[in-house]
Amino acid sequence: MRPDVWSAELEELLVRIGHRFGRVDLRRRMRAYAHGLLGPVGRKNSWHLAEHAGHRTPAGLQHLLSRACWEPDEIRDDLQEYVAERLGDPAGVLIIDDTGFIKKGTVSAGVQRQYSGTAGRTENCQIGVFAAYATVRGRALVDRELYLPKSWTCDPHRCAQAKIPDERAFATKGDLAKAIIMRALASPLPIAWVTADSAYGQEWRLRRMLEEFGVGYVLAVPKSQHVHAVGRIDFAIAQAPADAWERHSCGAGAKGPRVYDRAAARLPAIDDFDGDQPTHDRWVLARRSLARPDEIAYHLAYAPAATPVAELVRIAGTRWAIEEAFQAAKNECGLDQYEVRRYPGWYRHITLAMLAHAFLAAMAAAAGTKRGAAETVPTPSHRSPWRKSGDSWQLAAPHRRTCGTPATH
Repeated sequence: MRPDVWSAELEELLVRIGHRFGRVDLRRRMRAYAHGLLGPVGRKNSWHLAEHAGHRTPAGLQHLLSRACWEPDEIRDDLQEYVAERLGDPAGVLIIDDTGFIKKGTVSAGVQRQYSGTAGRTENCQIGVFAAYATVRGRALVDRELYLPKSWTCDPHRCAQAKIPDERAFATKGDLAKAIIMRALASPLPIAWVTADSAYGQEWRLRRMLEEFGVGYVLAVPKSQHVHAVGRIDFAIAQAPADAWERHSCGAGAKGPRVYDRAAARLPAIDDFDGDQPTHDRWVLARRSLARPDEIAYHLAYAPAATPVAELVRIAGTRWAIEEAFQAAKNECGLDQYEVRRYPGWYRHITLAMLAHAFLAAMAAAAGTKRGAAETVPTPSHRSPWRKSGDSWQLAAPHRRTCGTPATH
């Protein structure tokens, strides 16, 4: 893409958010910060960004993150509108996941020794819960919340020192995810599906919330997940006949094509009906490794009636888009390279880094670099599961049940 086109798009984006900064000096600092996040800066903290901008000291950029008067949530709203315009698609997928930020010491807001999926072990870190938006045009991070463990929310003095608002009470990662999803559904982002890993998929309140909004989902769940009317999901999948498993290509990975066996079964009818016909179906899905057949991943799905299994498989594969978004935002936009300790500074840096990453995603889309919203490209197949019902399988309940009983709660 030509440099003049790049510069014009970035200028338009910075003008879009400029009115959120009430003073000229703050707008200039915001611009310098954004240009630095997108520039060839080795480590994107205030010191290096100030040097890139030609500032004698980092004081101005540190003031932007710590004490200046502006609301990062307003920038987040502008970011969602921008992503909707540049990447939006009626089949858009919202992806929920968390990522860790390794930190030293005990004073950074929310820091403690806790499990970090990023590191794959327990570390002294902060955890952020994020949402990414993915379509065939690209993917971008669109929301974030800092997880505050009870070791923080039960210590008012510690919270005050980190500038954590008094009204910020303890909230589980699932609670934060629900708040993020509700904001996204109220935003201009066109969202047809939500997907997440089992840490979030196992939360029945989150699933029920999506069903009440009429939003489809494909959510990973643990093998012990209880499914109404059929029992544990791993036991139900274990009873699948051999011909219920179908081979699907899940796109190219670092070591070549990723191929899995998949099985899917529609659950007994639920209470979403239009006359005599259900408007939505619930499903159970499983993904089995070819090299290690005992490694099986499980999903629950909620989808409009007549949704093909191939589409559910595609949505399940889309979850990996947020991992790529994390990696790109960290490597290219300094998402994890901040050196702020207080709660407001975390939100301000993270939001500006997300904005920079969304700009790169928009530029890639404008250049025609279409990246699939999903990792999954299923091979042609007919539908799966246990008891044949027309052209698909259905997982039958062990006894008759009323349609008014939720099937997966």
